[in-house]
Amino acid sequence: MDDPNSKSSTSKDQLIPMEDESADSYSMLEPRMKHVYGAYYKELYYTPERRVLDPKIQELISIAASLVAKCEGCLDGHMRKAMALGATKEEISETICIAAAINAASMIDMSDRTAARLGLRNFPNTPQKKP
Repeated sequence: MDDPNSKSSTSKDQLIPMEDESADSYSMLEPRMKHVYGAYYKELYYTPERRVLDPKIQELISIAASLVAKCEGCLDGHMRKAMALGATKEEISETICIAAAINAASMIDMSDRTAARLGLRNFPNTPQKKP
């Protein structure tokens, strides 16, 4: 039986888009798990009758998530799809800026939590009262 996700497959039932993936992509997933992931991906991105978000908006969100997750392959694919769906350079720029803001906020949140655990107040919002 042929692997439905192999690069040589031209089946429209291919679960994971592999056109731009290296031969080693998904090579660490056993076929059963590759199928589970592929079915999830197909349901999310290739089942228009169940889609709630506009496809371009979905791709812009995917760009932001790819950036925050640091997934270059994801970013390449979602950037191509967004542009093919008519995303403007301004929409893509705003998406990138949103991802940068969220990523920066996560660093601030983590450092705030560490400061609270360690009792640090290097630059308090309100001056500390002198004893």
